[in-house]
Amino acid sequence: MERSLLQWRLLPLLALIASFLSVFFASRSYEKETQCSLLPHDHYWISSKRILTPDGLISGSVEVNGGVIVSVVKEEDWYKEQRSRVKVTDYGEAVIMPGLVDVHAHLDDPGRSEWEGFPSGTKAAAAGGITTLIDMPLNSDPSTVSPETLKLKIEAAKKRILVDVGFWGGLVPDNALNSSALSSLLDAGVLGLKSFMCPSGINDFPMTNITHIKEGLSVLAKYKRPLLVHAEVEMDSEIDDGTDNDPRSYLTYLKTRPSSWEEGAIRNLLSVTENTRIGGSAEGAHVHIVHLSDASSSLEMIKEAKGKGDSVTVETCPHYLAFSAEEIPEGDTRFKCSPPIRHAANREKLWEAMMEGDIDMLSSDHSPTKPELKLLSDGNFLKAWGGISSLQFVLPVTWSYGRKYGVTLEQVASWWSDRPSKLAGLHSKGAIAVGKHADIVVWEPEVEFDLDEDHPIHFKHPSISAYLGRKLSGKVVSTFVRGNLVFGEGKHASDACGSLLLAT
Repeated sequence: MERSLLQWRLLPLLALIASFLSVFFASRSYEKETQCSLLPHDHYWISSKRILTPDGLISGSVEVNGGVIVSVVKEEDWYKEQRSRVKVTDYGEAVIMPGLVDVHAHLDDPGRSEWEGFPSGTKAAAAGGITTLIDMPLNSDPSTVSPETLKLKIEAAKKRILVDVGFWGGLVPDNALNSSALSSLLDAGVLGLKSFMCPSGINDFPMTNITHIKEGLSVLAKYKRPLLVHAEVEMDSEIDDGTDNDPRSYLTYLKTRPSSWEEGAIRNLLSVTENTRIGGSAEGAHVHIVHLSDASSSLEMIKEAKGKGDSVTVETCPHYLAFSAEEIPEGDTRFKCSPPIRHAANREKLWEAMMEGDIDMLSSDHSPTKPELKLLSDGNFLKAWGGISSLQFVLPVTWSYGRKYGVTLEQVASWWSDRPSKLAGLHSKGAIAVGKHADIVVWEPEVEFDLDEDHPIHFKHPSISAYLGRKLSGKVVSTFVRGNLVFGEGKHASDACGSLLLAT
């Protein structure tokens, strides 16, 4: 009898302990989940006087729940109905804009993670307001040219990315004429293909000719995915016999890759893009010309092809809009890239094309390497590795150099969010709109900062960036990826919870 009474007396205590343990472990589980985000809420509002929506700038609030934008409310409508009691963060006058989608980045993982790698590359992206990266099939080792090599890249990225990451596959001679091989690569989940019309500098990624490209487009048409093309073709350079050409002079390097290389490649490429027109043999395929540098004949040919109905788009990069050949110091190989940065007059034409809509979008072409391969001490432009390290700063660079041309926030979002997401087939991204992923950048366009050694830089080798020493406008305050606050107040979320983007 006494034992029975003791058991009854213990029951409330046991229930209390059970309740405590349940709450304790639930909180521990929630805490673990929120390591993906600096904001410990799944349902919240963010507010600002400047929210960029598809319908223009508004003053209001954005509601996020479960990683998705569930409502966008103007300020005058905010008080008309009772709002749920959830977290509200007011960003004041800062701009709330769709996160950037960078369709052209080289993260070099696996195989060359000493050049960059997924962890450092996606940290830099998050700190720069980039919420989605599409990784190029090179300069990783091996290059991504088959389902097997794509699997290696996927495994290398798992649980190591702070932003969403997708992959382009490689169109190379070994798979270009084998439709089943290309189909297998596309079935494995690459968002499209990339090819070079000149040597890539990577042994397992050889150049393609126009026959390879034509065959590739016929396969891509069935999947309605794009072919991205590095459009330069080797021709005679403008260098003389070499006796008077100083390898430390940038103009010497510029002569080795004249604009005729781009013109020749684009003329050849556009001989097959007519097949992408409605009713053409490759209808459904799309050609995207990457990192256009030449703003003269090349651009005119692209405009003409678009006018005829060819499915063609073109990008350029911030370094072509920020720098000119005349200002590059002797021996400063941080500025070497291909195609090369051209003269100031060409830069003005590129800006004109951007403002008139003839160039469709921007990308970083973040292409880092180890500092020793840039030959900074020798300053030999002819032998140094080419590529601009820029991933973290493309938003402030675009804004800083674009203000004199009257660039608007709407244009920045179009060039960096809306059009790139459509190119990659990522229709749940690219806008502050109901139903879209809550991929958001909050930034202060008016805030200036000096990009010097004291500024926190998150890509692996800051010393090789051509932007060091510049004063820029446009401070990134916060970056949300699928609702997770992955960067805020100079800090990153502790866990890498970005998603892999595979085509289906």
